Parts: sequence; structure tokens; C-alpha cells
Amino acid sequence: MLDQLIFCFDIAGTVIFAITGAVSGIKLRLDMLGVVVFSCTVGVGGGMLRDTIIGATPAAALQNEVYLIACILTGLVLFFISGRIARHGEIIMYCDAFGLGVFTAIGAAKGSQYDLGPVGIMLCATLSAVGGGILRDVMSRKIPAVLVSDFYATASLIGGGVFCLLEFSGIGVFWQFTIVALLVIVIRVLAMHYHIRLPQAKENLSKSS
Repeated sequence: MLDQLIFCFDIAGTVIFAITGAVSGIKLRLDMLGVVVFSCTVGVGGGMLRDTIIGATPAAALQNEVYLIACILTGLVLFFISGRIARHGEIIMYCDAFGLGVFTAIGAAKGSQYDLGPVGIMLCATLSAVGGGILRDVMSRKIPAVLVSDFYATASLIGGGVFCLLEFSGIGVFWQFTIVALLVIVIRVLAMHYHIRLPQAKENLSKSS
């Protein structure tokens, strides 16, 4: 029952991230294939990177075709209704916060399953949540947004750290998953609402005379 519930959340998070990927492709005026590729990249890219790094191969997205099918269908639907989604940007951002929380919790649980230490679990959590977006930005020839503009990856890192702490508390996996997912969602929503971001580096190099 627990595995089925987590799987449902995983699919929901995948679809939400696929939507954000498709929207990015639409904004860049890509063709149908390009939008679908961006949808798949953001939807399953982070999880595939995580699985490859920790040796969980073949990656989950390749073992269960539901993930890729969901991304492809999402990309196609968004492509054909692209003219109607511009006014729903804020809703998409809040849905993205849900996906961030779910993928952080799933990534942390996967790292724990493979007996990684706290740093490994935190990196698995973060890579699961932001890896697809980083790939998308690289494909778009941009500096990844998580490195320059938003309190996004940081929320995921915090969630991964909390997951590690909860492992010592003795509570069940379901509550670990739920607490971490909700915490990351709340942090992300608050960051968006109050425009919280990390300090940025300032160029202060002395000019040679």
C-alpha cells in the first residue's frame, strides 16, 4: 500500500515537472518534438541522473514506461493548448513546488535505500528534484536557474538534511516521506511569496592600471 501511494505521488510529480519542461519549450518556440523532449527531460531527467550515479540501473524511468509515457503525453497536450497556458503561470509555479517536495523526498529515500551517508542522501534528494531543470537549462544554453536566481535547490538540500535526521527518530518511512515533502513545499512557497533568495556574488575585482 505504501509503495503504491509513493508511486502515485511520483507519477504526479513527474507530470508536474513535465508540464514545467513543456512550458519552457513553448516559451522558446520549439517545435512539437522539442516541447516533448523538454517535457521528458525535466520530468525524468533528474531521476535518471540520480539512478545512474548511484548504480541503480537500468534507471527507474526505463524499467517502468509509465514515466516516459506520462511525460510524452503531457508534452503533447501542452503543445496543443499552448495558447491557453500563459495566464496560468502562477498556478504552474505552485504545482512545481509540489513536484519539488515530492521528488526531494523520493530522491532521499532512494539514497537511503542504497545505504548512502548523509551527504549522499542529500545529493540524491537534490539531484532528483533539480537535475532535470539543470539539463533543460543547459540544452537552452543558459546558466541553470537553480544556481543564479532562486531559493530552489537550497530547499531541496534542506529537505534531504531533514530526511537524514528523521532516520534517527525511528518514525516510519511514510512519515519521513510526508514530512520532508511538505517541508520542502512550504519552504519553496514561502520563498516565492516573500522573494527569498541566497546572496549573489558581486564582482569586485580591482582593475589593473
